[in-house]
Amino acid sequence: MLREAIRIFVVDDDEVYVARLGHYLSLNPDYQVKKFYSAKELSAALHEKPDIITLDYYMPDVKGDVLLNQIREISPETEVIIISGQEDIKIAIDLFKKGVHDYIVKDGDTEQRLWMAIQNLRENLELKKEVETLKQEVERKYTFQNIIIGNSSSIKKVFHLMTKAATTNITVSISGETGTGKELVAKAIHFNSERKKQAFVPVNVAAIPKDLLESELFGHEKGAFTGAANRRIGKFEEANKGTLFLDEIGEMDINLQAKLLRTLQEKEITRIGSNEIIKINPRIIVATHRNLQEEVAKGNFREDLYYRLLGLPIQLPPLRERENDILLIAKFFIDQFCKENYIDKKRLSSDAKQKLMNHSFPGNVRELKSVIELACVMSEGDEINEADIQINFKIIRSSANKNGNYTLKEYTLKLIQQYLDEYDYDVLAVAGKLNVGKSTIYRMINSDQLKVIKKRSDA
Repeated sequence: MLREAIRIFVVDDDEVYVARLGHYLSLNPDYQVKKFYSAKELSAALHEKPDIITLDYYMPDVKGDVLLNQIREISPETEVIIISGQEDIKIAIDLFKKGVHDYIVKDGDTEQRLWMAIQNLRENLELKKEVETLKQEVERKYTFQNIIIGNSSSIKKVFHLMTKAATTNITVSISGETGTGKELVAKAIHFNSERKKQAFVPVNVAAIPKDLLESELFGHEKGAFTGAANRRIGKFEEANKGTLFLDEIGEMDINLQAKLLRTLQEKEITRIGSNEIIKINPRIIVATHRNLQEEVAKGNFREDLYYRLLGLPIQLPPLRERENDILLIAKFFIDQFCKENYIDKKRLSSDAKQKLMNHSFPGNVRELKSVIELACVMSEGDEINEADIQINFKIIRSSANKNGNYTLKEYTLKLIQQYLDEYDYDVLAVAGKLNVGKSTIYRMINSDQLKVIKKRSDA
């Protein structure tokens, strides 16, 4: 891998000495060296923000501390190495306190010491640049358009709300069916906010036993309970100054909800087994597939906590309500799968597109990805045909009903049943009206999901 050049400014009023150091450093082809003979010349070039400046502290036209402050103001990331004709311990200590990397006295070993100092700095500089590159990649990855693919009006509304959320620290509550991408939206908000350099800490409330969730969130001290062999820092502390994402918040035990409410109000926690109060300041984003208002009415969720968490609500639309986004997302998954598996690009046939558009996708984007990846494997050549789009309705119904997420029953069956009643149970007419495959309706009838009082022939 090619190493990026290190940009070095050599500054000294002694032209011979500048030429000597400049020539010596230029022996390394990875060093780009510029020479300056006055503080004025250096000041005019500081906007270039070099990686390293070697500086004679006793320049005749400007005092060393004034020049150093100027460097810090214009190019704060630049590392400074002082090269002085005088060995002054007091000044050296003061310069180190001001952030100077090294203080080298001019003598017969100056070049070698400078070479070693820059070599050590180079490793740190490359690490900093690598970290910065990774941060930029993360920020690009989590731009809203990279997180959610689509041009539908419902998704544009989501983008608008995400932008509002990212520019403030308001609590965000994300709701939507399973598989709509709630955690990805939470990450996008975090990585586009002022807190993006701090931690994003996700917690799936539904995946942690209720007896362990309190310790997971608030931490515990050694010996606080059986099995607590060491102190544990909780997720609230981990997310301090960053973002804490509480997924499936509707599954939290009602007794723990009271402690969560107090934590949010007071912005402080106490680890289990401790009396120490710890101040915290995480941004809170919650998500759920449940209707929390209904859970409040049922007594499963505290009303005061509900209003505390509501903040800026973002409702993620199910895939079936996103117009032609299904085909855009399908193309993305096809291209991604082909690239990751080193196979030639594939495209959807018109029949395959129609089959995807006719399906209600109760599993949403997660289901679409699974269907597309299987289709890429099953297809022959560069085209994915209708037969390659394999959808198992019985499995989908089973997964949709799990955890009380009745998406197919609530959004598809009721609509089809309504049209069947209206069109005197004419399956062909209903299939054409709703743009749903008639075989799909027959399967629902045969499995007693739809009530047909009077069956008519399609012939």
